[in-house]
Amino acid sequence: MFDQVLGLPAHPLVVHFAVVLTPMLVAVAVAYALVPRWRAATAWAVTLLSIAAPVAVFAAWQSGQSLKAARFATAGGELGQRISAHEAHAVPLLLSAAGLGSVSLVLVHASRGDRFGKPGTAVLSGLTVVLAAVTAYYVFLAGDSGARAVWEL
Repeated sequence: MFDQVLGLPAHPLVVHFAVVLTPMLVAVAVAYALVPRWRAATAWAVTLLSIAAPVAVFAAWQSGQSLKAARFATAGGELGQRISAHEAHAVPLLLSAAGLGSVSLVLVHASRGDRFGKPGTAVLSGLTVVLAAVTAYYVFLAGDSGARAVWEL
């Protein structure tokens, strides 16, 4: 499923969804968490991106595994090191994006009708900002190491 798209390796195509949607989730989730007056206008975006970004990261991770198995299973030397460095960021990025998506969805649900009260919403907002920072860190590392693996040959 994650091998090819129209005869091309899927990873270089799929990864762009993760690289675009994940920073969008980070930005919108932080705005939702920190600016309560924007919540009504951004709830739909937070909800959609909270689902789409982790799915995109998962697809990028799986397609990367397929690409490595198909074309770079025996890569060694500097290329092998670059691929390994890039691959090392996949699971932390997936976990942080899934965590951010989950907490953001709970925050949207909780802030509608103030279900958890102001202290509960404040805790969820703080957790959202922390997870957003972690996710931004890992999406940068994954993207940067992937670009370096490809373009610094």
